[in-house]
Parts: sequence; C-alpha cells; structure tokens
Amino acid sequence: MVLPTLILRHAGLVRPYDFERLLCVLAAGLLAIVVAACALGCALTGELIRYTPREDYFIYLAALVVAGAVLARWPAIAAVPLALATIDLSLGMGSLALRETGHAFHSILPHNYNLDRRFEWHALLQARPIPSLSVEVTGNQVSHSSEATRGRDHDPAELARKSVIAVFGGSATYDIAVGDDDTWPNQLERQLGPASFAVINHGVPGYSTVEHLVQTAFYQDAFGVPPKCALYFIGWNDIRNAHIDGIDPGYARFHLRSQLDGLQVRPFGGDYRSTSPLATLFVRSASIWLETVRPPRRISGEPKAGSDPVLEAFYLRNVRSISMINRGRGIRTIWVGQILNLAVLDDDEVYGWLPLVRNKDVWPLLSRFNQQLNGEPLALGDIYVDARPDLFSSDDFRDNGHFLESGSLKLARLLAPIVEQACR
Repeated sequence: MVLPTLILRHAGLVRPYDFERLLCVLAAGLLAIVVAACALGCALTGELIRYTPREDYFIYLAALVVAGAVLARWPAIAAVPLALATIDLSLGMGSLALRETGHAFHSILPHNYNLDRRFEWHALLQARPIPSLSVEVTGNQVSHSSEATRGRDHDPAELARKSVIAVFGGSATYDIAVGDDDTWPNQLERQLGPASFAVINHGVPGYSTVEHLVQTAFYQDAFGVPPKCALYFIGWNDIRNAHIDGIDPGYARFHLRSQLDGLQVRPFGGDYRSTSPLATLFVRSASIWLETVRPPRRISGEPKAGSDPVLEAFYLRNVRSISMINRGRGIRTIWVGQILNLAVLDDDEVYGWLPLVRNKDVWPLLSRFNQQLNGEPLALGDIYVDARPDLFSSDDFRDNGHFLESGSLKLARLLAPIVEQACR
C-alpha cells in the first residue's frame, strides 16, 4: 500500500489536497496519450522509422512528459517541460498535417531518415555538390567527384583518349532516386562503351537553364578536359517559374533564392533541424535575418493553365546563349526535352515545386516548352531528342518525374545511338 499512497501524495490527492499538482499530473497523462497516439499513427503510415532523428523526436517528447509528471511537486517548474512538450508536439504534428493536406511543402519535424549534407553554398550558382563526397542516401550510394560532379573521379590522361560527354540537368539528371551505378548518365556511358566514351554528370537538383548557362560558361571542363559534346535534359525546373508576375530574367527573385533552402546550403542555420521544432524555427528565423541572401518572394495567386510567353522567351534566350558558347568552343550541343510521370499528374492539386500550375496543367506546359526546344536546335545547328512519355511507364518513376533504375536505363538506351553518332 506504500506505493499507491506515494503516487496519490505526489499527485496531490492526499490531505492536504494540492490541485495544482493534480493538474500537472493530469496534463502529463493527457500529453502521454496524445504523444503515444501520434507516434503510433506515424509508425503505421510510414512517417516514423526506427533509429532516425524522428524517433529521437518522440523520445524527446516522452522525456518532457515524464519530467513534467516527476516535477509535479513543484507545479511552476513542472509547467516548463509540459508547456515545451505541448508546443513542440503542436508544431511538429501540425506542420506534418499541413504538409499532408497540401497546405505546406515541408514539415519541420526531424527527418524520417538519416541524411548527410550533400551540397554547399556557391556564389554564382547558389548551391553545388560538395566535392569528394560519398554517402548513403535511403539505401543508395551517392558520390561526388573532386570536381563536384556526380560519380567517380576521372584521370585527365584517361579522358584525353575518350570522347567526353558533359551532361547537364536538374534532379532528374543528378538522378536522386537511384545509386551511382544506375544514374542514366552512368548507364549511358555503359551503353556507349566506357573504353571510348566518358559521360560526366553535371546535374544538380533544382538547376534550370539559368544555372546551366553559368555552368556552361565557367564550369564545363571537368578534370581539365573539354567535352566533345554537351547534353542538356531540361524544362521542368524552368517551368516552376510559370505565371509569376514580374519574373526576374535571371530567376533571381524566386527560383535562385529558393535553392539555398531547398538544398540547405545557408552558411548559418539553413540546414538546421533540431529534435525540437521550436528550436528549428528559432534558428532558421535567426538565419534568415542574419544572412544577406533573403528568402524567396512569397508566390500567391490562382494557378493558371497554358503557356507563359514571357518565361518562354527567357528560356529560349538561355538555350541560344548556351548553344552559342558551345559552338564557339567547337562543342556539339544535344537537347533533350524533359519527360514526367503523367499517370500522377492528372488532378487539380498544386505540386509545391510549381506554385502556380495545377498537376493536370504541368505536362501541357512542359510539352509546349519541349516543342519550342524542338524547333530552336534546328535553327542553331544543334540536335534535339524527343524522349516521349509514351516510351515510359509509371513503374519507371519513383514519383512525378524522377527515374527508378528501369527509367534511367530506358533513357540511356534511347540516347545512346544518337550520342554515339554525334560525338564519336
């Protein structure tokens, strides 16, 4: 009977009664139930995986609840961990709910996976791969060369004996969903024959033709060897700027600024993600105000259908500029219009990457850009490859536009004969 009496006394239910203690114990009990329910719900929906920062989040909440219950004898002190648990639970689960209902692009919960930092700040490009890096990402090996390209290092003497193909694009070229061996640039090299060809993957998540223009002008010669051909798999990241009023010609007010936070490269706090969502908000807010690069402008308004003539003109200007640089250097240019997983782009929802375009309008818009790209290379003397979406199935994609191994292989096989003929 001693233990129950101690528990009752701790809860303030033994004369003289202390209802402030009781409130602390009841609050801790209610929070414990809510935290347990949220953890169970996340586990059942795949939003909670063992041995990840998100598991630490729920352990942290449980520790705060226990501390609040243990400190009930001192209600003013117990209120601190209980209040912190309530705030962090509300911020974390609330942001997850907003993301799941399409009202937010990200939650501020700790990651549901272990992820090393892969990108760093760059003065011209805003972000680039960290050189000489090799990490495991969701079960796939991701490596960066000493030249900040995806894949292995190359010996200049080796490249001097081969036809070098420089490949540019965004996340679908970096190939975020597959390991090093299965990226389509790497599979393209195998299709062409690694004894005669070397394919260098300059793809970086989020890069548009603005970044590709900078890459082409200043960073095209990886490992000190100029390429014989330059291939561009483009479109998706440019059309994210569609229908934005007052768009900057260099995408500087929205797209480029968003890259700092998208790839988490702010020198201070940009990639900070604490076990406590409240601490995450505090540090990131401080980062935004202390950093000279301001956050991107807030995009609001009703989504629109159809093409964007202003953006289209900027896009084709960048294409012409890239082509002229390559032609002046004696490098053959190959353009590949980007393709997407049309099976999941058939509703009225707005995918966060394209803030003013409904899912069902994404492909018609991108298809229009691909048509323009198809006509432009003929005038420039370049090559255009039509990678039609009907050549791929939904099983070739991880999501709405990033390849799985089968999709990467299909694209490599489609490109190989064209690249071999143009670049041998």
